[in-house]
Amino acid sequence: MSDWNLPWEGGCRCGQVRLRISAPPLLTMACHCTGCQRMTASAFSLSAAIPTEGFSVTQGEPVIGGLHGASRHYFCPYCMSWMFTRAEGMDWFVNLRATMLDDPSWFTPFMETWTSEKLPWATTPALHSFEKLPDFNDYKRLTDEYAAQAVKPGPSRRA
Repeated sequence: MSDWNLPWEGGCRCGQVRLRISAPPLLTMACHCTGCQRMTASAFSLSAAIPTEGFSVTQGEPVIGGLHGASRHYFCPYCMSWMFTRAEGMDWFVNLRATMLDDPSWFTPFMETWTSEKLPWATTPALHSFEKLPDFNDYKRLTDEYAAQAVKPGPSRRA
């Protein structure tokens, strides 16, 4: 774990909700679905799948926003930054919005999802693209490949 320069800290735009990451990501991704486009007011959302045991909220109380459905999207109750998502039935990871990290400069999406809904001009450097989501049976191969080739962050550049 030391080669990942953990733990990482992060938080919302206003700083009222803070996070701590103590396990390396399983995958990094960009999601092009229209829901992510609308919640980010951008072409896609960026996220890092963090093992649940390596994720903690250290300050504040995030609230559920978005659609309030099977995927629970958590936001800061004050500045309304979309911080992370917990998908129903997939309790082993938390989908952290990568830009919530104090230093996201190392982040590159390894895969992109929902390219069937992407804006025509939106491109990422992702190595794998999926029209929707990868087949559930492909995740083991994808996480193994990500672990083998992921660019690990160096010492934090932010004070």
